[in-house]
Amino acid sequence: MEKSSSKDPLHGITLQKIVEQLVNHYGFDTLGELVKIKCFTDKPSIKSSLTFLRKTDWARKKVEELYISTSAKF
Repeated sequence: MEKSSSKDPLHGITLQKIVEQLVNHYGFDTLGELVKIKCFTDKPSIKSSLTFLRKTDWARKKVEELYISTSAKF
């Protein structure tokens, strides 16, 4: 039997890992410029960003898209 692998590039990656890697790569200042959401620009923290992104689908989608487009750089 052949194992089926997911076509989803985010399969198995938590939102926390996505945010942490983006912050480590870009920093909150640049991340706030790339994804214009307040949780990255006004008193940013991983915790507050995760809280906002878990509640706000459009913002999470933007962050996930940025992660996918830059994941080769990690």
